[in-house]
This record gives sequence, structure tokens and C-alpha cells, in this order.
Amino acid sequence: MSGKQFVVIGLGRFGSSVAKTLYTLGCDVLAIDSSEELVQNISDSVTRAVQADATDEKVLRSLGVRNFDVAIIGTGTDIQTSLLVTLMVKELGVKTVVAKAQNELHAKVLLKIGADRVIFPEKEAGVKLAYSLISSNILDFIELSPEYNIVEIIAIRDWIGKSLNELKLRQRFGLNIIAIKRGNNIKITPSADDIIMEGDNLVVIASTDDINKLNHN
Repeated sequence: MSGKQFVVIGLGRFGSSVAKTLYTLGCDVLAIDSSEELVQNISDSVTRAVQADATDEKVLRSLGVRNFDVAIIGTGTDIQTSLLVTLMVKELGVKTVVAKAQNELHAKVLLKIGADRVIFPEKEAGVKLAYSLISSNILDFIELSPEYNIVEIIAIRDWIGKSLNELKLRQRFGLNIIAIKRGNNIKITPSADDIIMEGDNLVVIASTDDINKLNHN
């Protein structure tokens, strides 16, 4: 769907979760870990899974890592490995590198050596939980930046049976709809004529302020 290719290095809970989700969303995913068991566990849930030492630059070259659009470095528990792999994939020419960090100092060093984004999985899980507790409409939450988020919301009763054009959600609430989820089907970039049905979930990009306004409606 996105056309982007992702390489995920380090298949612990964080890395495997990211890899499986990206693959489910229709992306091309190469998963790499030194553990044979972790690679076998994920092999049916990604495009390709390889047991390899990601700290060896020759290995990364032979796997064609430089051709991937985004690298996700999930080896956060071993800081030295995390820094080394981040540095190598950046030097190989991967445009966007997202790395998992253990703490603020680790994050600062990752950003200094070229990581484009640093993730604190526990912190982001905490933010998701907080939003889910204060709003019955919000099912999932991803922080894009301090100002903007991708949010999955349950269609509000007043929206059911109306088209996106009629609802004018962007003008009224600042919600930019990127997908409608209906059962197991996902419609990406829906048109203005699409009708919201009962049970639909909307995936939107919105500012934190706009999400808070929606919560109070």
C-alpha cells in the first residue's frame, strides 16, 4: 500500500511488533536478528526474515539494506550495538532511521550520530493508555511529533449515514482522514462521497489540541 520498504533490525518485543504491523499494512519488510529462534518466530509474518549479525557492515551490504527507505533499529537493550547499527545503516544511505532508546542519554547520542527519530516504547505506550482512558472514542494513538498524531477513532453516532463531504470533519474538528476501517477492510484516502457506517473506525491525522476538542464533544 505505502510502496515503502522497511528493514527492522532487532526482533525483541518492540522490533517484532513493528515488523508484523508494517507487513500487515501491506509493506515490504526485511527482519534481521542474530537469534535463530526470533527469526523463525517471525518468518511467516514478514516479507523476509534473516538470521545475521547486523553489526557486520558486510552483512548489511549483502542484504541490500542501502536500498530500503526506512530502517527501524530495535536493539535498544544493548546500547553499543544500537549505536553501531544506527551509524552503519545511516552511512549505507538509508534515508530514514528510527531507533529505540533506553534513556535520554542514549537518545541524544542516537540523534547525534544520525537517527532521524528516537522511540521510547514504554513512554509511547503510556501516552496511548492515557488517551484510551480519557476517551471512549480513541482506539489507538501514534505520536508523529509533539504537535501531530495519528489516531484511530470510533465513528461518533452523529456521523453515521453521512458522507465525509457533509460532515466537513477537517473544517469542524481539524481531522484529516487517511483511512476508514470497516471490519477487516481498510479504505485508504477515502473520497468526499464515502458514507460513514455504524461500526466504522476512522484513522486520522490531527493535532493534540484538536483531539482534545473532539474528546469534549
